Parts: sequence; C-alpha cells; structure tokens
Amino acid sequence: MQYNLMYYGQTTTYCTVANNPMATKDVSLKKIVRYVKPDIFTANEIAPNTSTHQHILDNILNINGITHFRKGSITNLSGSDLSNGMFYNSDKLALLSQKNIMTSVRDINIYNFYYKANNLASTNDTAYLTCIVMHLKAGSYPADETERAVQTNKLMTYLNSLNKKANYLLMGDFNVYSSDEACFQNIINHSNANIRFYDPVNMVGSWSGNYVYCDVHSQSTHSSSSGCFSTGGLDDRFDFILQSEYIKNGTQHFQYLSGSYKTIGQDGNHFNDAVTDGINNSAPDSIIDALYQMSDHLPVVMNLKVNQTVGSDELQAGNIDVFFPNPVTDYLRLSLMTRTVSTLEFSIINLLGQKVFAASYESDGSFFNYQIPVGSFTQGIYFLTVTDGKSKPVTKKFLIK
Repeated sequence: MQYNLMYYGQTTTYCTVANNPMATKDVSLKKIVRYVKPDIFTANEIAPNTSTHQHILDNILNINGITHFRKGSITNLSGSDLSNGMFYNSDKLALLSQKNIMTSVRDINIYNFYYKANNLASTNDTAYLTCIVMHLKAGSYPADETERAVQTNKLMTYLNSLNKKANYLLMGDFNVYSSDEACFQNIINHSNANIRFYDPVNMVGSWSGNYVYCDVHSQSTHSSSSGCFSTGGLDDRFDFILQSEYIKNGTQHFQYLSGSYKTIGQDGNHFNDAVTDGINNSAPDSIIDALYQMSDHLPVVMNLKVNQTVGSDELQAGNIDVFFPNPVTDYLRLSLMTRTVSTLEFSIINLLGQKVFAASYESDGSFFNYQIPVGSFTQGIYFLTVTDGKSKPVTKKFLIK
C-alpha cells in the first residue's frame, strides 16, 4: 500500500493541529491499515523526525497483538519539511539495504528486501524485491514540471548505472497531471529498457480532470476544505505503484496478481466529488469516512505472489487465488483473492478421508485474509479444498507440524 498521509505529524500555516489533528488521523489510519492489511506500507508526507515514524510503528501497526512490523531508516538529505516512510512485515521480508538519493525537493528512498523463505537457512536461496519511494514536486507551472523531471532523471540515472533487471516497485505521490510529462516519460520510456516501469492497470494518459480515468483518480477526497485539505473532489491521479518488467511477467519469483491494483475508496462514481458524497460501496462506510478524515489522497494497493519457495504454497482456480505458508502450526493462514462476489466454502480432510473442518465466507470480490485454527489437529498431512460453487474445486496438501 502506498499512501500520502498529508502532513502527518507536521504543521504549517494552513495545516494545523486544529484542522489536521494527529488524534483524528491516528484513529482513521488504524482503520485503513486494519482493512487493507498491507505487508509493505510506503508513505509520503510524514514529519521528518524519528519519533513520528516510530509513532506510526508503535501506535498504528504494532498493536492488538501484532509485533512483526519494522521500518526503514528516516532520511532528509534534501532538507524538506516532509519525509517518506517504509514499514514492512518482518515475518515475510528482511531489509537488506537502503539507498537514499538527494534531490532539490525531497529524498528518493530505495529499499532492497529479500523474502524470508521457510527453507532459507538450508538453501541460502531467496527472492529479492526493491521498493522505491518518491514524492515529486507539486504544482502545475512549467517550473514544477521541470523539477519533477529532474527528480525522476536522478532516479533513472542511478538505476541505469546499475543496469540490472530486477523486481522493482516505484511507489509514491508523483503530482503528475499527464503521462506525457517528462517526469513520467523518464520512467516508462527510458532508453534503457531494463529499467523501464509499467502501469499495472495500463491507464496512461491525461488524467487530470478527465472522466475517462475516474476509476484511478486518487486526489482529492474533499470537495471543500477548512484550509489543510485540497479541494475539487476526485479528479487527479497523483498516487502510483508502478512495476518493472520482471514483476509484470513474474520472471524472478515475484509477480503482480492480475486485477489486484486498486485505489481504495474509489468506485468510479465520484468524479469531482468528495469520496463521502452520496453512496460509495467500494468499501465499508467506516473506511470511506476514515479515508475522508485521514488525507486528501486515497491509498493505492496491489498484491504480489511469491512462487520461489516451498514455504509459500499456492492454489489457483480461475476465480480464486489462495496463498498460505506450509508447513503449518497453530493456524492455517490463508490469503485469498476472488474476482467476483461469491460464497467460498472451505473444508479440510485428513488422510482417513474424514472431514475435520468446514466453513464458509462471503467474498466481496477482493483480496482478504482468512485463518483456520488447526492447533488441535493431530500432526500430519491434510487436504484443503476451496470452492465457490462455480469454478472447479481446488484441493491442496499441507503439513501440520
């Protein structure tokens, strides 16, 4: 998940403790994080101090029994009043290194991860993922466009020096109005094809104020404001997660899960309107309200699947994608993606052919997590079956240790 947190922990003459209070933002951000459940959470517009980043870690992420989130190092080489943030699930990923690029506006932060495969200790083999977080210059004047182009040129010059095809995600608030802008052309049409980036939803064009792109507009959540929030309603696509060719095609173990890219809170029916205007069924009402209270941007999300190791098992059945760690101890922890609204039926069979578990779940046609308690089961081999009553049932073996 990539999210502009809108002056989180920072005050200005127009964003103050009165019209952008931390207490309100914390309540809203907790709801949004709990709803999305990201393993990687990158952010823009955080106050550039360690205590604010630590506050997110301790009061938003590692709460209610969760302890696995870690954060990248805060940097502010560019001397900005805002910084980027990186928070990640340390049960799944380890931060290998971090590279920081100074620009005249804000830092660009590059985080190199490796996947914590269950068999890593014995094989010394894993999969690598690089997340690049940037926040480009705001504004619609020619000078702003020029500065944005300078920023992305610095990034691409660095990647070109590496000249390495890899699993790259480019994430952030780009403040760009059209894909024709030089800043965007630098990253999608670079002369070195090895380091080009691709839009997962393939919706390049002139986004600003253009109804054609209403499904991907991410700013602004407000049509009116008390001073801090931008106004005008949802009519700009500023927020992105772009992918490298390797992730697009699944060449090196990480692959974009088709159809999973979403702008949370965007139903395509709020062009030039506030996210809360009228009916918005893209998320529960409490989440829509939290998005409105939290920021003038909407978060963007996408799902990746990892096929590198026996520690990550996968079921695929047309309408259903299911992922889970294997072997299993106390819980069978499933991550599921369904492409349509459907009732999922789960069952577990032991080696004697006895059904030891059965349950159902109403899926809204999106990504969700589901866990099955298996701590009372006898150790051994079992078979999980998942079906929606429409696609062919899928059965997969797993081991309880």
